Amino acid sequence: MSAVDDLLRILDLEPLEVNLFRGQSPQTGWQRVFGGQVVGQALVAATRTVEGRFPHSLHGYFMRPGDPAAPIIYEVDRIRDGRSFVTRRVNGIQHGQAIFSMAASFHLDEEGYAHQMDAPDVPRPDQLPSEKVLKEQMMPTMPQAIRSYFERERPIELRHCDPMRYVDGKPRPPEQSVWIRATAPLPDDPAIHQCVLAYASDMTLLDAALVAHGSTVFSGEIQAASLDHALWFHRPFRADEWLLYTQDSPFAGGARGFTRGRIYTEAGELVASVAQEGLIRRRRKD
Repeated sequence: MSAVDDLLRILDLEPLEVNLFRGQSPQTGWQRVFGGQVVGQALVAATRTVEGRFPHSLHGYFMRPGDPAAPIIYEVDRIRDGRSFVTRRVNGIQHGQAIFSMAASFHLDEEGYAHQMDAPDVPRPDQLPSEKVLKEQMMPTMPQAIRSYFERERPIELRHCDPMRYVDGKPRPPEQSVWIRATAPLPDDPAIHQCVLAYASDMTLLDAALVAHGSTVFSGEIQAASLDHALWFHRPFRADEWLLYTQDSPFAGGARGFTRGRIYTEAGELVASVAQEGLIRRRRKD
């Protein structure tokens, strides 16, 4: 089974009762559940209770670390069914306690005013080294934690516009750009592409706050975790085609970093926006 097949299996929640679903986690050896997985699964649960409308925004809070060895129960509250908008609240529960809470809004397709910010001028994905090349050329110089991450087969391919930032440890302006896409074709259902992007949108985002300090979430000196996550969908897209995830961090302080992201197609269409605050605490040396 490929990594994408495994991701689709993880996102295919088991219905238990009306408004109640069960999700599983991959057994990859991580000590806690990846935040993007919980966001993606919660969005699947909400989407399963809505017809004729697609999500345009979600806002979630991570409250406890998820246990990869236990299933996650997703309980959907049908807050409102309106003519144009539908609202859902989803709680992810493990061991009798909420680990994640999310509100999602769905909108009927409508015409209206339109504008967007332009995509930044960065190298295109075919101008950047593939993960295979990076593994061959840079893996021996990478810290063990980063090397272990890249050695694992993953459902989302990443092509960093500045891959050396994970090797040289030099501080940079608090911004970065990463091309992302699923590593295999996805079904045509637009909801699947939205849920896969929700999964991927948690990847690399906190590093936009740490790049200014020459560090990464893989650093043994950093305790990093997503605290909340907001995602807005603007246009239809395919998550199995290259998407440019451009990120910045306007502020970090008080052991928290605030990060933002804009996601574009290769043609430069803005398809989604992201905001997140995360824990970036220095580990105690004692």
